[in-house]
Amino acid sequence: MSTQRVCCAGFGGQGVLSMGKLLAYAGMLEGKEVSWCPSYGPEMRGGTANCSIVVSDEPVGSPVITADATASIVMNQPSYDKFVEIVGAGGTIILNSSLIESKVERTDVKAYYVPANDIAKDLGNPKLANIVLLGALLEVDKTVSEQAVLDAFTKVFGENKAKFIPINKEALAKGAEFVKAQQ
Repeated sequence: MSTQRVCCAGFGGQGVLSMGKLLAYAGMLEGKEVSWCPSYGPEMRGGTANCSIVVSDEPVGSPVITADATASIVMNQPSYDKFVEIVGAGGTIILNSSLIESKVERTDVKAYYVPANDIAKDLGNPKLANIVLLGALLEVDKTVSEQAVLDAFTKVFGENKAKFIPINKEALAKGAEFVKAQQ
């Protein structure tokens, strides 16, 4: 891997920024150069939220991703409408098919449809949808290792959240498992 440019997008409250933070911190733990650039509306919960994450073997020139993302994780229909075109040719789009009915019509990208909300509910915690999608991304493009994400968990959320690592590990595995079946 030289440089991965990932855009994560959804509603505020879906864990979009947390997902991006985990990815960026995991990159740092692996000795990569990283940037994390969040963006959200003034509404916060329920409003739009997205973030750009760059994980690279080289210094990051700009944290801004405009039309050359290598991958995008899209959690809802409005984000799909806005961010489907941000992925460059040859890139990957991971969609939360629990909330997005659209199908990617582009033929120059690979699309994966993951019913993240449904998988998260099956795991007993609907808040895990973002982690399911992150697991799918890690399986497809190997931006960072699953272990690095798990190691980043307490760095991002604090030691008192370490008790949630096992269920998050399971959510990562379920996302990876789901896209393996589509490859």
